[in-house]
Amino acid sequence: MLQIAVTGKPNVGKSSFFNAATLSEAEVAAYPFTTIDAHKAVAHVTAACPCKELKMECTPHNSKCVDGVRLIPVELVDVAGLVPGAHEGRGLGNKFLDDLRQARAFLHIIDASGSTDEEGRPCEAGSHDPLEDVDFLQYEITMWLYGILKKNWDRLLRKSLSERLDFAKVMAEQLSGTGILLEDVLEAKRNIDKDYHHWNKEDIIQFLDALLRIAKPMLIVANKADIHPAEENIRRLEEKYGEVVPASAAAELALTRAAEAGIISYRSGDSDFEILKKGELTPEQENGLLYIREHVLKRYGSTGVQEALNRTIYGLLGMMVAYPVEDEHKMSDQKGNILPDALLIPKGSKPRDMAFLIHTDIGEGFMHAVDARSCRRVASDYEIKHGDIISIICR
Repeated sequence: MLQIAVTGKPNVGKSSFFNAATLSEAEVAAYPFTTIDAHKAVAHVTAACPCKELKMECTPHNSKCVDGVRLIPVELVDVAGLVPGAHEGRGLGNKFLDDLRQARAFLHIIDASGSTDEEGRPCEAGSHDPLEDVDFLQYEITMWLYGILKKNWDRLLRKSLSERLDFAKVMAEQLSGTGILLEDVLEAKRNIDKDYHHWNKEDIIQFLDALLRIAKPMLIVANKADIHPAEENIRRLEEKYGEVVPASAAAELALTRAAEAGIISYRSGDSDFEILKKGELTPEQENGLLYIREHVLKRYGSTGVQEALNRTIYGLLGMMVAYPVEDEHKMSDQKGNILPDALLIPKGSKPRDMAFLIHTDIGEGFMHAVDARSCRRVASDYEIKHGDIISIICR
């Protein structure tokens, strides 16, 4: 299961986002370091399920289907808040950074209203500039990796020379505990023309900055988007950093809890909700729902929580969804389950790649693949498309 880290300063709404995305109960409070140990839970990215198109009733195995929308699980990790100087051990820095090792991407939650200072303490809305919070997280993680490399740099160079090893491979082995791969190292190296043996501190940091953007990309989630002056700050964030997802984790949590109670009809990612039991609402509850509709849903199109998850998986990580079946005529596995699995696979994957993702034995015994919609054999170099239904034929 893909692991995504929910990161940021203390007290910006990380745990609220985590709870809203996973319907978990991580502690939430208005003081720094509420989260001490990393919490892990399952969230879902969404994709159109082919069952509607095929007019079949699916029987999902590794995911869920709700009214033609497939909910595909990913793992979220809510880690301790990061403060400036974390790579030197300030706050819970070492704990935080250790919890990020296996994450494939970061959701960087910032307080778009500017009501949390640089140390994670509550302050008056608008008194802190959230743009200052974006770069520091990248810097802290870069310097954490720099610390890992720096203490062994001379030894790694000697090993590369004495054993005639590719230094990229030596460096990838040194960083393997952080989830960084050799291909990530090779791609990041293209940013620097100098030979490894002549790198200085600035070169290493430049390389690690590029490496992080490749190996562990980050999406900015502008939380508390309904609190003034968040809207103006979000515009400034977009101008400087490009992709930013406005969000209100508190609004998402309120809506999902109301939907669970049967008070409203709402599904995560919707642009509106319907009140089902208006007579059971207190005036305060009704006003709260109307506030969310006016200041969050109408303004931004959604609460941003589901959008952030989807953009991370499909955008940052370049994944897509494919549906493996054994019987292309019945769209089922050998037990008769219809469209049983939804697989997240990298864009550009070929049928053999998909076979290995299903099981090593299936990959090793791969013969060819069939497009289940057309019941036609596809070429071995066919690039699987988002939403394809594929039958793998193997020995």
